[in-house]
Amino acid sequence: MTPRAARLAPLPRRWPYAVAATLLALAAAVAIGEWLGWPFLAAPVQRLLSDRLERRVVLSDGGGIDTDPNTVHDEDFSLRFIGGLRLHATQLEIAAPEWSSAPHLLRARDVELELGYGDLWRAHRGQRLRIERLQASSLDAQLERQADGRASWQFRPAPTAAPLEPLVLPQWGSLQVGNGLVHYRDVPLAIDVQARLSLQGDAVPASAPTTPGQRLQVGISGLVRKLPVKIDAVAYGVLPWAAGDVPTEPVPVSVQASVGRAQLSFQGTATDATRLAGLTGRFNLKGPSLAAVGDAVGVTLPTTAAFRMDGLLRVQGDTWRTVIKDATIGSSRLNGAFVYEAARDPPLLSGRLGGARLMLVDLGPVVGTTAAVPAVAVGTGLVVKPSTAPGKVLPNRPFDLPSLRAMDANVLIDIANVDLNTSYLEPLQPLRGHLQLTGGVLSVRELDARTAQGQLKGELGLDGRNTLALWTANLRWDGVRLERWIHQARANAAPPFVSGKLSGQATLAGQGRSTAEILASLKGQVRSELRGGSVSHLMIEAAGLDIAQSLGVMIKGDDALPVSCAVADLAADRGVLRTRVVVLDTSDSTVWIDGSLSMVSEQLDLRAVVSPKDKSPLALRSPLRLHGSFASPQVSLEKGTIGGKLAASLLLGLINPLAALLPLIDLGNPEEAGRGAAGCQGLVQRKPPPRAAAAAAASAVR
Repeated sequence: MTPRAARLAPLPRRWPYAVAATLLALAAAVAIGEWLGWPFLAAPVQRLLSDRLERRVVLSDGGGIDTDPNTVHDEDFSLRFIGGLRLHATQLEIAAPEWSSAPHLLRARDVELELGYGDLWRAHRGQRLRIERLQASSLDAQLERQADGRASWQFRPAPTAAPLEPLVLPQWGSLQVGNGLVHYRDVPLAIDVQARLSLQGDAVPASAPTTPGQRLQVGISGLVRKLPVKIDAVAYGVLPWAAGDVPTEPVPVSVQASVGRAQLSFQGTATDATRLAGLTGRFNLKGPSLAAVGDAVGVTLPTTAAFRMDGLLRVQGDTWRTVIKDATIGSSRLNGAFVYEAARDPPLLSGRLGGARLMLVDLGPVVGTTAAVPAVAVGTGLVVKPSTAPGKVLPNRPFDLPSLRAMDANVLIDIANVDLNTSYLEPLQPLRGHLQLTGGVLSVRELDARTAQGQLKGELGLDGRNTLALWTANLRWDGVRLERWIHQARANAAPPFVSGKLSGQATLAGQGRSTAEILASLKGQVRSELRGGSVSHLMIEAAGLDIAQSLGVMIKGDDALPVSCAVADLAADRGVLRTRVVVLDTSDSTVWIDGSLSMVSEQLDLRAVVSPKDKSPLALRSPLRLHGSFASPQVSLEKGTIGGKLAASLLLGLINPLAALLPLIDLGNPEEAGRGAAGCQGLVQRKPPPRAAAAAAASAVR
């Protein structure tokens, strides 16, 4: 055979056997590898994970933690690829980032992890990772976020000034943790808590029947917004929130929590216990003040007396809805329905506030005063600091202005009875209004209150955008019957000291950090008049020091003098209210009052002069003075006028005892009284100040 023929001869048909042998060898190698768990891949997998996460990853135990990524004990590791990735490690540790002081990010023992290839592909495309199965006898996670936004759970550098990323947990097919410890420290959110958890059970689709005996138990303790927090929560039944399916069957949830001195009890259901999704149930909340609860959750709530409330709660995404069936705040009984939208910037609270009774003393701290301490607080060590300076009566506790800027609000108010915290004034029945809080500006509009057959209308405002709060008021009242509004109980069925229908208007503005500071800068005007009224005859005679007629009235009994005209017109400037005109005209006398009330020094200096229209055989006729501090007012007479009359009476008495009565005879001054009556009628006809006066007063204060 020639060489050329040899080259063209067909090859033996041995290559199919070689390929088959190779495939069999590969299959055997894979089978052996799957059976053994690919132990020789332990070190490469450890290195690969360390490189990809840019963190030290350790898969080992051997009596201790190995620090060399190239060293893994074979008996501590197994990995299988058929049907998905299945990893076993007696210990798994992921190191914390270099900037963190935590000993590690994650440490788990007896780890069993299963991942589907499809789930890995979807996670690579940016979807939420789903873990088919994760089991660990113990788990220790140290999660933290710095003030600049760096988070230990981020495996890539966060862009500068990036918004805070939430901690997103994977979806689970089956999750079992014997003993878990999670330490979560979040500087931007002011959270530093530890959570101990135990989770047993498979997460199956929500449509599957409930498996008895499954339980998630969580215990949390630490600080939230510098307040001590303790939470114990238990969820029973299946865990549809972990399966990633659309939940249709919620699981029972029970929560007992305390934040500061506020306590919460909740019994209900949830479809996502980790994010409170689908949370529905009944709650009971109590504490020393509503503000204590608001501080913990970042919601602006007023400082109040001790409270307790029961209601229903429902959470849908970032929207919280609650119906409060009964809320007891001090002695007040309220109810309402509210919606809190946390996703808005800033968050929005809207709804309706109602109730049978509101005691103003229970909301005293809102305006800087101190609510009454209930009897149960005696002996508990609770100390309530005084809200006024020594010798002062105006509250000087600073307002919490930053809380006004923390969120917005839109709440309708309808309360049946508002007690003004005094036995001398009739309550408001009812009180209605529209409360709005936008960008730090609080306003109460459409204010409508009824009392003593009359009504009060207008609007109030508190601008908390700056260091000093700007307070404005534009109020109008009409038809308020004084004999009902001011309680004037008298013996022997005597008529009330004063009666009639009161009407008027106040346009005021002030600026400051507390109620006392606002009143000390008050500017504006107050005007009021009395129509169809009467006044005690005895009180008029006593005010004019008419001894003879006072004795006559006392003998025959007090009666009511018709008031033909009564007007009070006051102007406020830099915290001092001065009387423009205060006059009361009756058929017997005309009473003039002048002077001032200083909100700066809390001093008053008022002078009342009575001009009689008739004669009296025995009268001293001296102006009355009301002076001193708000805390300790004093009434006195002008001693000079009385001293002159008494001295003249004494000298004339030396000549003739009957002559001593001559200086005490009062012939009256009908002309002066008539001028006062005419002036009073002129004031009545004067138009009240326009509603724009409130804005003008506010501009003047600024």
